[in-house]
Parts: sequence; C-alpha cells; structure tokens
Amino acid sequence: MLLNLSLKNFVIVDELNLSFEDGFTVLTGETGAGKSIILDAIGLLLGDKADFSQIRNGQTEAKLSALFAIENLPNVQNILIEQGFSEELCTEIAISRTISANGRSRNFINGQAATLSQLKHIGEMLIDIHGQHAHYSLMNENEQRHILDAFSGSLKTAESVKQAYQHYQNAVVALQDAQNNAEELAERQERFAWQYKELSELAPKNGEWQDLSAQYDQLAHAADIQTSAENAYQLIDGDSGINRLLNRTVRTLQDLAEIEPQFAESLNILASVEAEIGEVSSILRAVSNKSELDPQELTACEERMQALSHAAKKYRCDEALLPEKLAEIEEKLHHLTASVDMEHLKQQVDKYLQEYQRVAKELTQQRKDGAEQLSNEVEKLLHSLAMQKAKFQAALTPNEEPTPNGNEKIAYLIDTTMSDHLRPLAKTASGGELARISLAVQVAAGRAATVPTLIFDEVDSGIGGRVADIVGQCLQNLSQNYQVLAITHLAQVAAHANQHWQVSKTDKNGKIISHIRHLTDDERIEETARMIGGEKITSSTRQNAAEMLAAAREKSFQAA
Repeated sequence: MLLNLSLKNFVIVDELNLSFEDGFTVLTGETGAGKSIILDAIGLLLGDKADFSQIRNGQTEAKLSALFAIENLPNVQNILIEQGFSEELCTEIAISRTISANGRSRNFINGQAATLSQLKHIGEMLIDIHGQHAHYSLMNENEQRHILDAFSGSLKTAESVKQAYQHYQNAVVALQDAQNNAEELAERQERFAWQYKELSELAPKNGEWQDLSAQYDQLAHAADIQTSAENAYQLIDGDSGINRLLNRTVRTLQDLAEIEPQFAESLNILASVEAEIGEVSSILRAVSNKSELDPQELTACEERMQALSHAAKKYRCDEALLPEKLAEIEEKLHHLTASVDMEHLKQQVDKYLQEYQRVAKELTQQRKDGAEQLSNEVEKLLHSLAMQKAKFQAALTPNEEPTPNGNEKIAYLIDTTMSDHLRPLAKTASGGELARISLAVQVAAGRAATVPTLIFDEVDSGIGGRVADIVGQCLQNLSQNYQVLAITHLAQVAAHANQHWQVSKTDKNGKIISHIRHLTDDERIEETARMIGGEKITSSTRQNAAEMLAAAREKSFQAA
C-alpha cells in the first residue's frame, strides 16, 4: 500500500508531504485547487512520461518520491532482488523521480537508478488508477477486453495467445512466400547446392592456409637453408672452428688454474660456453640433414595453395576464411531447402495453428467464466445505483478466423428499458447512465484487483443524491480489502471515507500554491457542508453535514 508521498516544486505545489493510511481516503476541494496533481505525481512515479511544464514556475527541477509497503507482495520483492534493487527480501520500496528543466529526468528505486519501463512494470503491481473519463474508454472494445481479462485472471493467457498467433502468422507468410516464389527459390537453392558441392570437394580446413604458407616457405628455400646450416656447422666444428679454438684456450689456462683463481673461474665459464656451442652444432646438423629439396612435395603444396587462392577469389574472401564461407553456404542451403519444402511448411502452419487453438480455447473458457461472474456483479451494482431494471452482459462473439486477441470479440451489452434486447453501450446508455455503468464495472473489476491500492478519480461524475451515497458505500466496502483513494466533488461519497484530505490553493507573492491537509472531525463537517451548500454555509447545512457523516459511519460499522 501507499505509505507516503512527497512533492517539491511540482506544478503549483511548493512542498508537500502526505502520509497515507489503509482504508478509504478521499481528496476534496474546489475546482482548480490541485486535486489532480496528486494523481499526476503518482502516475509519474509509476512510469508515466515526464512533462517538463509540470515544474513549478521559476524553479529548475521538481522532485517526487513515494514509499510503499510490500510485505504482502512477494512478486515485487523478488523483482527487486532479481533487478538488483535489493539484496534481500524487503518490506518497503522507495520510488523517486527528479524532473529537470533542461529536459532530463532521473528515476530511482531504493536509491538506485532505474528506467521508466522498470518503474512501470513494478508500478502496475502497486496501484490501479480508474480515471474520471473511464466511461469514454469503456466504449472501446480493447478496453472492454482488457477489463474482462484482468477480471478473469487471463492476462497472461491472452499474451500467450498473441504470441501463438504471431508464430502461426509467420508460418502462413513463409508458406505463401514459398508458393509465390517457388521458381526463384528453386534457382537459388540450385546455385547454393552447386557452390556447396564445389567447396565441399575442395574441403578447406581451419588453419590450413597458414600451415601451407609456412610449409611452402620451407620447401622453396630448402637449398639455401641446407647451405647456411652446413657453413655455420663448419665454423663451429671445422678444422679452424670455434670448438678447436676453445680447446686450445682451455689447455692454455689449465696448467696455471691452481695458482691463479681467476683462471679457474674462466675455465668454468668456457665449459658452459662449450656446452651451449655444442647444442647449437647439433641443431645445425639436424637442420642440414632434413632440409633436402623434395620437388614433388613442393609442387603439391603450390597446387593446393593455387586451388585455395582461386576459390577465395571466386567467393570474394581471404583464403583463411574459406571454411567459414563453406559453413555460411551450407546454412543458406539448409534454409532454402526448408523454404521450398512445401510439405514441411504446411506442417509448420498446422503445428502453429493447433498451438494457437489450444491456448485460444483455454482463454475462451477463462473469459466465459469471468464474463458470467462480471456480468452478475455489474448487474447487482447497477441495481443498487438506481438502475433496478438494468440488465448487463459481457458478451463473447466467436470470430470466423484466428485473431491476435483470441477466438472471440468482447462486447459489453446493456438493456435499461426492460425491452429484453441487449445492445452495445454506445447505442443505448445516456451520459448519466454510462457514468454509473462505468463505475459499476470499475468497482466490480476492482474487487478482483491484484494490487493493494485502488485510486478513483471522479468516477462518480454525473450522479448524485441517493446514488452517490451508494457509490460511497461501494468504495467503503472495497476498502475492507484494499487501500482506496478517491477524488470526489460529492459530499455523499466523501462522507464514507475513513480519512479526509482537503486540497486548497493560496496566492503567495503573486504565485498560486496548492496545499493539502488532513481534516479533523470538526473540519470534516465544515468541508462536507461546503460541498453540500457551496460558499454560503448555514447552521442547517452544518447540521446536515454532521448527520450525513454520522449516517455514513453507522453504515460502515454495520457493514463491518
């Protein structure tokens, strides 16, 4: 639930800190006082796009933050851990945004930078907002379908249907393309098959070109290598070589080594030099013995390199990349073979159609169950909202062809004239009736909400009197299971709230500033009297307000 909301330099708010409680809270005030600012701020914190004109005039940035209790929301707790916003299960989440006049917006979850999509994803699990113009969107089939799916708990199934439909459509398009371009695809397949055969017969291997280049260099210079090795060997072990000079040097020093210590040290060094020169001599002898010119081996190496070079030029790649080119052609050939395999493509269409029908059938059943329950609940609410004879139905009409939204169209039908003929909302309901129908749908949908906090923004517009009192009771009943926040102009609705916030505005040095404060019991009477009688409040108006509040408390007590 929402625990705290803080705003600074937002629209006409200088600085504001609100602490919320559970139950039913109302915000009231004169038109233009700033009631909608609260909803705008919450929307921004839950991922709405920032409007930089919302920064208070004369300021460089606006700051918004909210604190939510999430001890009963394990999904949110797990998401915070998965996305790195918390190291362990936590009971609260802090969301904040800073909107700057330079066009930048910074978002934070538990003090760590977050994206708008992350705010929106988490926000959808924290708060559900029912706007004052919901009865207009209720005319839209997409909105009607979304409400039913949310009520039925089938939003995930509906998403699976969309994915299955997309897979089915992709398979249909692939089959149609193959049928329309069969000749072209066959030509391409033949070309790639020939290229694959040619390169497969050449059989280039990874690292082969580098090995061939090294081998060719060695074979082509075999005579030079052998001559150089033999000459160097003679310089070391020949009649006038280094080894003979070393032996003479050693003999010269040995006779006096016991007398002169430095001679002994020199002999040790010469022994080491002699050993290393001997190792060099062995290497040179080995090189000389193996570096024999083999014309056939050299010819074979040259022919293989020429074949690889010719293929590389033909396929426009480096010789070393020929194995990758072969793999690329093989992959293209495999794809084209599948593309022209009509039987396989038809099987794919059938496969994905069956999968679509499976999940669509599951969605249809969920919608049928939910539609029956939603229809009954909305109808009961309409009867309590002074539409005693109204009949309501969330109707499912089968589609002739698969659609991304399932096997049926969703339409909300109503009969308010006892004609026993249900018709679409737009063709039947008047403006006032539509407002009540919308409210009934939203209250019914709210009863199935999976979020802890429900906000109603003047959804009671267009009604009044006894019906408004019933609306207040409905919202109060909802607050037994949810935290409910409502913005209203109706005293009958406000009277049923557990907490009452008043929004007002003042002129401070030529600037309009909005204020919100929690009302005491006496102040609630005064605000309720203002809502009943307008600017001129009389003693009888106050008495009427006090009686209205007392009656609402009594109804809440009886309901509890």
